[in-house]
Amino acid sequence: MDIKRLIVFVVLSFAILFGWQRWFAPQPAPVAKTAQAGSAAAAGNPATPAADSSALQNGSRIKVSTDYMYAEIDTMGGDLRKLTLKLHGEHDQPKAPFVLLQDGPGAEHTYVAQTGLLKSSMPNLPTHRTLFTSTVNDVKLADGQDSVAVRLEAAPVNGVKVAKVYTFKRSSYLVDVKYEITNGTAEPLSLEAYYRLLRDNKDPKGSGGHLGASTFTGPAVYTSTGKFQKVAFKDIDKGKAEYAKTGNDGWVAMLQHYFATAWLLSPNGTEDVCAKTACRFEVKAVGDGSVYSAGAIVTVPAIAPGATGVVDVPLYAGPQETHALQAAAPGLDLVKDYGIFKVIAEPMFWVLSKIHLLVGNWGWSIVAFTILIKLALYPLSVAQFRSMAKMKKLAPRMQRLKEQYGDDRMKFQQAVMEMYKTEKANPLSGCLPVLIQMPIFIGLYWMLLAAVELRQAPWMMWITDLSVADPYFVLPVLMAVTMWVQTLFSPPSADPMQDKMMKIMPLVFSVMFFFFPAGLVLYYVVNNSFSIAQQWFINRMIAREDEKKAA
Repeated sequence: MDIKRLIVFVVLSFAILFGWQRWFAPQPAPVAKTAQAGSAAAAGNPATPAADSSALQNGSRIKVSTDYMYAEIDTMGGDLRKLTLKLHGEHDQPKAPFVLLQDGPGAEHTYVAQTGLLKSSMPNLPTHRTLFTSTVNDVKLADGQDSVAVRLEAAPVNGVKVAKVYTFKRSSYLVDVKYEITNGTAEPLSLEAYYRLLRDNKDPKGSGGHLGASTFTGPAVYTSTGKFQKVAFKDIDKGKAEYAKTGNDGWVAMLQHYFATAWLLSPNGTEDVCAKTACRFEVKAVGDGSVYSAGAIVTVPAIAPGATGVVDVPLYAGPQETHALQAAAPGLDLVKDYGIFKVIAEPMFWVLSKIHLLVGNWGWSIVAFTILIKLALYPLSVAQFRSMAKMKKLAPRMQRLKEQYGDDRMKFQQAVMEMYKTEKANPLSGCLPVLIQMPIFIGLYWMLLAAVELRQAPWMMWITDLSVADPYFVLPVLMAVTMWVQTLFSPPSADPMQDKMMKIMPLVFSVMFFFFPAGLVLYYVVNNSFSIAQQWFINRMIAREDEKKAA
């Protein structure tokens, strides 16, 4: 097999791979929304409030604005009902801030954050169905402020006073959610607090990825012992959901393409709320099965009579940005899902992000990254082009052998192999750079699929989003042109069919790459252009060496 056969094999492999993903790969099945699913889940979780329904009741809304987000807290339960990310745009409207949490009429999803307190002997403790009061209704983070707080208070229950405090911070996707519980009884007070994320099973816009590559939407649980576990909605319905049921650390989350929300039980820089008593995790269908809950139940340390106890569990609600996830909690960066190609894509993104710190533009970072790759592979490129030059010299002899043996392909192949042996030519020696490009291609593809940092990231001129296809197909056309120029340097093959395949290859690739993200096509345009320059330089170097030998 020579290099042309290898290239044909690579192209066909990619065509089959992405064709299968686009048309034949199993897609997430729509989840059945049955009352039976919800009631069965509730029966298996007796610690959950009895009035556990998917229907959301409403009070008044408290509006909060910071430099990163716009939030709405409902006084009913003190739920976080709406959260808009100011620095990220909607999938089809980049200039409109991205809405992550939402509910109510006109909302595309039901997706909220809820908390509550539990004690069997005190059924009236504040839950997500308790009406709170607040002295504020519109809060804004002012210039010079590092944080802003919203305090909600519930009516006392049997001498127990409860306040729920949200704290929003500057330049942060972390929201501190704290309970202040004052025990006005004559006995020590022991109770539990639950923290959950309520969401329907609808995929958000743009979650299909590229060429139909599926992205995950649903709950996830992490503990240091159980590690990272995604829980599919369909597995919840079938009663086959597998995840860590208890843990002394970790987090519970709802994930979707590029974004995540997570209750952090062991955030960086603070004490684990589960360190002394293990927390319990619950992932289930709720009410009539139309929405799903991913939550954790925390044991609150006993509160002495007359004392005030505090339990604080922060909520991460934002993009899956690596630095923000790593700063929030151990293991939270695992929500950034590179799929089975993590071992390739993750280090590639690390290198690309370091380049971005210097360059400041993700498009130019890809250009610089590509050039660095080409420079690193330069010794292999020299070997490849030397092999191609030798094969080009042998092309006339190969043609004569073809004429000599006619249709006797066996004798022709034997003669060709003998010629390679005599001339010390190895057609496979030029294949290694092509093979190395394959994992780089796959890694870059999945990196663009997972990295929110490149979502809606502009390069220049008409390329305003490197994670989607070039709207005017300029880059795919440039890629086809540079591929065609590369074929001019290739030696003719003894097989006319291979030569025809090589001639139509640029067209095949350009059509395929019409649907690929612009960042990936940019990589190949730069790669091809740099390869042409390298090949011209190396060919001149080989020609000078040949002239010197002849002299």
